[in-house]
Amino acid sequence: MAMGVRLEPELEQQLDQLAKRIGKSRSACVRDAIAQYVQRFGQTDEALRQSTLMAAHAHQTDWCVQVPDWSDWTA
Repeated sequence: MAMGVRLEPELEQQLDQLAKRIGKSRSACVRDAIAQYVQRFGQTDEALRQSTLMAAHAHQTDWCVQVPDWSDWTA
């Protein structure tokens, strides 16, 4: 089945660069990505588990850990 997908120019460039780097066509990369997406989220139990985890952490806004300022540190 043929399918058309619209991408932002920047994402299209990134896809082209990736495809060239790994020696695949653009279409092969898109097919692989869709297959992985369907495998990951197509299973109802796994999709529900991940959605539950995401909802449980949705209120968190601090996704990083603060580290000390090491600007004066020398090796």
